[in-house]
Amino acid sequence: MNRTAASNKLESVGIVGAGRMGTPIIGHLAGKGFSTRVCDLNAARADAVRKLGAQWRASPESLAPECDAILVCVGFDREVRALLAEGGPLRRARPGTVVAILSTIHPKTVQELAGQCAGAGIHVVDSTVCRGGEAADQGTLLSFVGGDAAVVGRLTPVLRAYSSDVVHTGGVGTAQVAKAVNNLILWACLVADHEGLALARHHGADIDTLRKALLISSCANGPLEKWGTQTMAWAEDDMTIVAEMAAEAGIALPQAGVNREICRALKPRRYKLELYGR
Repeated sequence: MNRTAASNKLESVGIVGAGRMGTPIIGHLAGKGFSTRVCDLNAARADAVRKLGAQWRASPESLAPECDAILVCVGFDREVRALLAEGGPLRRARPGTVVAILSTIHPKTVQELAGQCAGAGIHVVDSTVCRGGEAADQGTLLSFVGGDAAVVGRLTPVLRAYSSDVVHTGGVGTAQVAKAVNNLILWACLVADHEGLALARHHGADIDTLRKALLISSCANGPLEKWGTQTMAWAEDDMTIVAEMAAEAGIALPQAGVNREICRALKPRRYKLELYGR
């Protein structure tokens, strides 16, 4: 390998956030030979991280200068901003570092942070993930990636460690757009599945038999296939982002608006078909 190619290879990877999605990603990266460094606000996760073959760091400040790439796996827009805004801990990264935002946040946030970090030579991209916790465990996530093609090309081997599919969606922020659209359709399907199966139950159909039949019909969908497993942990946050994006675009999404309200009520009663609609 020539010197230029070697300098473009991302070998040390940092992860900020060792939660439900971050933890299996850490294991896949370490298992694929990446030098993996991790920090999380919850220091009690340090032992579990070490058992996965990664190194624990006490803070993002200490992690940032050591890494060729940093994956941000925190929960909210404000947390991502705190990490990457002027004076934030990830601004200590070396010039040339690729920072990939896996968190589901507003596309404009990623674009703003990418512009602000560019002057320091830090390449910010968004790299949202789909298919849920089971896919994270198995290393079969779908990664949408938004950013400069050359940067995305450098990052792709890192993403391949935990993703069976990597799709370059376009410029910075477009991976967040793709994830928002995915989530909009996901929650619409889950609501429709509840309504259809509740109706069937009240008319005496065998739900397990019907669900298997529907999965080979024209209405097959992911939430129906994974029926009973969806926690809906982020449904309201997802739909809030969709609503903000629609308002900014000046368009109405009437079904999404209704589904947002249904999801709020459905979450504590999900999969309880006898209670749906009552």
